[in-house]
Amino acid sequence: MESEYMPDTWEYSFDTEGEQKDRSGKYFVLVIYDITENKKRSKLAKMLMGFGFRIQKSAFEAMLPPNKYEKLLKELKPFATDEDSIRVYKIRGEGAITVFGKDDSVTGEEVIVI
Repeated sequence: MESEYMPDTWEYSFDTEGEQKDRSGKYFVLVIYDITENKKRSKLAKMLMGFGFRIQKSAFEAMLPPNKYEKLLKELKPFATDEDSIRVYKIRGEGAITVFGKDDSVTGEEVIVI
């Protein structure tokens, strides 16, 4: 009888409001992209490293205050063309992440990476 591979599972929770009483909480941000040109894709990945952490080849996560989130959006805009796609998911408040398989998480005060 063959054994079936069952990947490990990890669950993470986060609260972007944290201990802040003034409601200027951070956003949990996921950026995924599909860029056709290698040079531009590498440049985009390098730029995103300044905001967060790579979690997969074309996916980055970050925990950003509103002003840095707006800066991220401005810096992303020039990278998209008719052939390219960049998606930015912003989550404010409480959230949870479930990871199946390899866990490449890096946690810190400013970011959560899975």
